[in-house]
Amino acid sequence: MELPATKLRIGLVIFPLILLTIAPILYLFFGYPLYYSTSTYKHLSNSSSSSAISSPSRYNHSSSSSDSYKTEDSEPSSYDNDYDDTYHDPKSSSLHNNDRLSISSSNGHHQVTPKKEHRRKKRKRKCDIFSGEWIPNPKAPYYTNTTCRAIHEHQNCIKYGRPDLGFMKWRWKPKECDLPLFDPYEFLEIVRGTRMAFVGDSVSRNHVQSLICLLSRVEHPEDDSQQEFNFQRWKYKTYNFTIATFWTTHLVRAEETETGPTGPNSFYNLYLDEPDPTWASQIGEFDYIIISSGQWFFRPLFLFDKQKRIGCLYCYIPGVRNVGAHFAYRRALRTTFKTILGLENFKGEVFLRTFAPSHFEGGEWDKGGNCLKTRPYRSNETELDGMNLETHSIQLDEFRIANRDKNRNDGLNLRLLDVTQMMLLRPDGHPSRFGHKREDKVILYNDCVHWFLPGPIDSWNDFLLDMLKNRDLKRLKY
Repeated sequence: MELPATKLRIGLVIFPLILLTIAPILYLFFGYPLYYSTSTYKHLSNSSSSSAISSPSRYNHSSSSSDSYKTEDSEPSSYDNDYDDTYHDPKSSSLHNNDRLSISSSNGHHQVTPKKEHRRKKRKRKCDIFSGEWIPNPKAPYYTNTTCRAIHEHQNCIKYGRPDLGFMKWRWKPKECDLPLFDPYEFLEIVRGTRMAFVGDSVSRNHVQSLICLLSRVEHPEDDSQQEFNFQRWKYKTYNFTIATFWTTHLVRAEETETGPTGPNSFYNLYLDEPDPTWASQIGEFDYIIISSGQWFFRPLFLFDKQKRIGCLYCYIPGVRNVGAHFAYRRALRTTFKTILGLENFKGEVFLRTFAPSHFEGGEWDKGGNCLKTRPYRSNETELDGMNLETHSIQLDEFRIANRDKNRNDGLNLRLLDVTQMMLLRPDGHPSRFGHKREDKVILYNDCVHWFLPGPIDSWNDFLLDMLKNRDLKRLKY
């Protein structure tokens, strides 16, 4: 009877060993193919879903609205970064886009990436039209000293024999887009029935003359001035459009004094907390205001606040604090913005046109300095520095402060017309000695402050028109 029991015990030992031996073999023949076919089906299902999402029938950019996608609707993925402003061209490689969709679909949220991709395209950063280069424009100029009677003698280089006229044949080209040339018909249609004021010094008047010359291809305005030369008005009757100039040396109230030397180095009393009444008393009736200033702040000054003298510039009087020119400039700009922001019922647009650097070489303006270049700089050949850099920085600072404070006047729109960098590149665009006869005795014999007409200042009106057409365009990069 012991033999069967022994056989049973041997079988109980051997049978598990046999199972352990054949189990992997059975898995290879039956289990693995079943698993493989199932996972393949899942993979193909996911791939087909991704393809359907990326196909035009399911995800059409042209028919989608940016309002349809909210950032809080979905979890962020590895392909969405709120600080990533990179624009992904919808015409780029479809393989690259499909790979993105397949990978992100593995978390089960197939539509997250397309929504974010669409939102990122809508968030494309606007082109900075003020950053670029001067490029040749053989078609220029678009007016001459014979077709425009607004050109003053000291800007009439053609009349006074400047030998090289290539300075007229350039245009500004932003780095990331195109800036359309000024279209006088389009401009006049946009401003039909409105009034535009230019508040500033003689460079501001230079800008107005350029605008009038560019518009002369459509209509010559009627002089509607009732005041002196520095406060002129022009009326375009066909379009019911008015241009006015308000000449002001410092934007704030200023009085020439009898202290010190006379002429261009005479002292001015500057009342930093009071706007110049010549413009402040009338500016509320205008729809557009272009303000600018700069050059006059580097002359001898006595500075007042609340009728009390608080310092001076270049006075060197014992007991009077000698402050820098930029202290006065910052205060004047702040007073100007405060005045405009405080205008009752004013709902217009205000442009700060930034500082246009002069280009004296070989000496200062009254010590033989001149500007003899015959072509523009490239952007990598020069840079803002010294007083020019500080002046521009103050303008950006005060514009930023004013833009923050403009909530006190909800209907007012502040715009930055930033010409500083592009005009730094144009040492060839000044009158130099070709704004008068050689024998004439003038204060600014070599004029490297103002700009020839036609010339680079015409591009300021390319900017102005482009900004009027794109009213939501604000320069947020300072």
